[in-house]
Amino acid sequence: MKTTPKNNSQGRSYIVRGGNPLNGEISVSGAKNAATKQMVACLLTSDPVTLKNIPQIGDVEATAELLEGLGVKIEKNDQDYTISAASLNTSKVSAAFSRKNRIPILLIGPLLHRFGEARIPMLGGCKIGPRPIDIHMQGLEKMGAEVTCEDGYYTIRAKELKATMIELRFPSVGATENLMLAAVLAKGTTTIANAAIEPEIMDTAKLLQAMGAIINLEANRTWVIEGVEKLNGAVHEVIPDRIEAASFGIAAALTGGSVFIRNARQNDLLSFLNAIRKVGVPFTIQSDGILFGSAESYKPVVIETDVHPGFMTDWQQPFVMLLTQANGVSIVHETIFEDRFGYTESLKQMGAHIQLHSDCLGSKECRYKHQNYMHSCIVSGPTPLKAADICIPDLRAGFSYLLAALMADGESHITGIDHIERGYEKILDKMKSLGADIEVTE
Repeated sequence: MKTTPKNNSQGRSYIVRGGNPLNGEISVSGAKNAATKQMVACLLTSDPVTLKNIPQIGDVEATAELLEGLGVKIEKNDQDYTISAASLNTSKVSAAFSRKNRIPILLIGPLLHRFGEARIPMLGGCKIGPRPIDIHMQGLEKMGAEVTCEDGYYTIRAKELKATMIELRFPSVGATENLMLAAVLAKGTTTIANAAIEPEIMDTAKLLQAMGAIINLEANRTWVIEGVEKLNGAVHEVIPDRIEAASFGIAAALTGGSVFIRNARQNDLLSFLNAIRKVGVPFTIQSDGILFGSAESYKPVVIETDVHPGFMTDWQQPFVMLLTQANGVSIVHETIFEDRFGYTESLKQMGAHIQLHSDCLGSKECRYKHQNYMHSCIVSGPTPLKAADICIPDLRAGFSYLLAALMADGESHITGIDHIERGYEKILDKMKSLGADIEVTE
């Protein structure tokens, strides 16, 4: 009998009829980029750990399947997951998970501490550039791990991880998380300099501290982690998703509506809010969320993505959609990923005026200078958009396509919706509750 894997959205699509303003209220779900990493962190203890506010999305489901495949028990109660890793029984991750997301690489630390070995398949995730993991492996080697790669697997071995001083050549989110999970049970005090400090990482540090870790963020992007003998169980609530909050804020502005986004947190959105204020999008900070409105016209701006606290790379795609409706020429300089503008081809087919360039069209230091990567774009607006049949190439591009369809004249068909459902909880229900004319076909 032929079976269909879970989360396979082959053949499913969204039918979107544009022109309706989005009005009303939604609640932001738990952050994907925190929840999935914290599920892995639960493997650092044999005690049960309860995570609250877990979003019901494809990436969480894939991560749960991954952990259960290793023998971990997960008790689900709506958005609360109790994860018990006492039954963890293997150090090898199945190759079946190699192309679902990049979570397997974060299992290295927990598996080394439990088994002295980790066998991890080559990684998948969104198609937004090579995203090499050499930064991860170099840090682990400094901690005493031996790394080999063959037959589609990374094999990492260490009888004991030892504390060390690690300075990352770039503040990689994944590498920071990986080394953090390895360091909490290592012998001695580990320092991770030039590290990532995103809100999701801060939230994971809070979980680890609740589990018994000694972990502190010091000046100049430096994590100092004093290894402990063991970690214990804990209860932790995942922070709201700042990417979802920004995405729906832009949706309100683009469709001429007004949306209150409950649980959106100003602290996590400072650079985004500054950027949309320059464009002319009105918003009001309230005690329990942020109200986003719309204006008759928008101004062009220059935006450069950066590591936190800069403008987040995952805000870039919906923000480009906003700039297609600004009066004049805007520039977006992507400094995090070298191949993140491929999605703009479909937007151009819908009528957007977007040009890609290999030059660094900005003032920030950029790793991709003189490397011939199309990592800057010029957006001219405002431009009316027409409906089209489009296929989503990756998660964040998916929301920009949905925005384009909501604005377009006519009926758009969007395929590849498994990508967008990887990261946005109940997106169809939320959109329809705000007045979007959208349905799913099987």
